[in-house]
Amino acid sequence: MEHKLKVYNTLSRKKELFEPLNSPHVGMYVCGPTVYGDGHLGHARPAITFDVLFRFLKHLGYQVRYVRNITDVGHLEHDMDEGEDKIAKKARLEQKEPMEVVQYYLNRYHHAMERLNVLPPSIEPHASGHIIEQIEFVQKILDAGYAYESEGSVYFDVRKYNADHHYGKLSGRNIDDLLETTRSLDGQDEKRCSLDFALWKKAQPVHIMRWPSPWSDGFPGWHMECSAMGTKYLGEEFDIHGGGMDLVFPHHECEIAQSTAALGKETVHYWMHNNMITINGQKMGKSLGNFITLDEFFTGNHQLLAQAYHPMTIRFFILQAHYRSTVDFSNEALQASEKGLARLMDAYARLKRITPTKESSVEVADLRAKCEEAMCDDLNTPMVISYFFEVAKTINLVADGKATLSESDVTELKELFQIYLQDLLGLDLEGASDSSSDAYKGAVDLLLEIRKNAKENKDWATSDKIRNELTALGFNVKDTKDGYEWSL
Repeated sequence: MEHKLKVYNTLSRKKELFEPLNSPHVGMYVCGPTVYGDGHLGHARPAITFDVLFRFLKHLGYQVRYVRNITDVGHLEHDMDEGEDKIAKKARLEQKEPMEVVQYYLNRYHHAMERLNVLPPSIEPHASGHIIEQIEFVQKILDAGYAYESEGSVYFDVRKYNADHHYGKLSGRNIDDLLETTRSLDGQDEKRCSLDFALWKKAQPVHIMRWPSPWSDGFPGWHMECSAMGTKYLGEEFDIHGGGMDLVFPHHECEIAQSTAALGKETVHYWMHNNMITINGQKMGKSLGNFITLDEFFTGNHQLLAQAYHPMTIRFFILQAHYRSTVDFSNEALQASEKGLARLMDAYARLKRITPTKESSVEVADLRAKCEEAMCDDLNTPMVISYFFEVAKTINLVADGKATLSESDVTELKELFQIYLQDLLGLDLEGASDSSSDAYKGAVDLLLEIRKNAKENKDWATSDKIRNELTALGFNVKDTKDGYEWSL
């Protein structure tokens, strides 16, 4: 399979030509949500980023197995190895079973992903459903001599591993600097070194999520699930591991160490990370208390929001920035995205109404090649969007009778809107498709058809009344040589 797809590999810190291990099959693993609360805008970014990668790899002809995990056990409250399990705490506070909490928030997460037009992964494994695999993985690390048991818990021996390998290669850290900056934590006396991390934790009597193991009744460490589930479904070596930049250290660093210790080799060939969404320069997240849930964006029910935003506006806002760049939230930025998406939607609607001519007076032939080149350049979605803004100008000229497009060029543009904006970027250019929306559009079109007939019959009073009333309600009505156009 010949193409020029380059992706930025966090491990090598450069763009690399993507060469899958088992062409045409691609294995991709992305860290999914920890389901103990409503998803926020920061959760939407990795979902959308790797959804676009999933779509584009399939567009290139690959058979992709996309695994996105669900963390439903082992994510502790205060530190990666200390504190209460976040889901167990939520269950205790709400007086529910832990899996009841998981299912409730997972249903909400899936609903938000559907609204954002994020495709479901090929496999969505739960950490709690793979305890046996995680116990077996821990045992492999113990057998290799890179872990030790302490008071019923099992810890990874970072110093011993670093003597044979390099702990910190993904994040660019070195162990001496880490030791100098690591603070002392309560309960860390079980460890030989402050950097050592839990592979298995002995459950305290109050801990309600626990499983039997050779070492104790307990639960796996947070990092263990990805190593165990990734290799179970994608093999001991696979192509892509993705997630947010905040997971590079310690989560993905620990994954590399675990997998190398257990298997004697690195598992992942390409590490890809999206950057953060910030508010006033700070990362958006639950721990900082500055997050806005996706439902709040969709309803506008938050003090920081000036209005409700359509899911496609959120998706467009995220894709207007390159996935490796930081995006700072503001109402102004979202409103600009709303207007920008509306421009593309209007252009697509006008394109479908254009009457072709024998020849084109404008050039559109290189758009396909330019879009393909941009997507192959580490998923440069902002560049693709910029090309379609230029195309929108051309379409508007043609619709206004100031330029012409041949039938083949009109067909080509329709196909490119479909491929790049709808299929690959996942933008719904038709707008909402529910029955109430269809009825709403039909009602407006019916009024404008009555107005059109009134104009043809020189009934100017009726024609003007319909236009003036629609304008007062916020509609923009434009007469064209083929009839009319409207937008809200």
